[in-house]
Amino acid sequence: MEDGPKIRHVPDPDNPGWHTWNLADNTRFNAQTMGHMLVRKDSDTLCRVRMFPERRHTNLLDMVHGAITLALMDVALFASMRILLGGDAGGSVTLELSSQFIGAGRPGVPLDALVEVMRETKRLVFLRGTVVQGENDEHLVASFSGIVRKPSGK
Repeated sequence: MEDGPKIRHVPDPDNPGWHTWNLADNTRFNAQTMGHMLVRKDSDTLCRVRMFPERRHTNLLDMVHGAITLALMDVALFASMRILLGGDAGGSVTLELSSQFIGAGRPGVPLDALVEVMRETKRLVFLRGTVVQGENDEHLVASFSGIVRKPSGK
């Protein structure tokens, strides 16, 4: 196992105001499946996690595959914990992820998960969010909520 940060979280030179959210180990799921991801804090209570859907992320209808949207939701839970609550979300696990698909995601358009922390306890974090596309988040793709269990001893 590698020492050092597991996530590359640095300012993204191609996207002012955004930071990268990429695994240091590019052989793992996020890098292999999701591609380049970004994160930014939109407010004290709202985090935005972005991916860039390509053809490889589509289904036979040429829309973003639901599994990709679900993966974005899951990654966004952990990124939002880190950005909004501080500390390291590594070692945490998803206990529950509830989702409602509302519209189809389009390839070639950034896909954003907007997430807020609803409550944090000693062991759990309750979050909710939406997945959106468009200049002003006008295209609603999905809504979701999740519960994450923090690692033991943290």
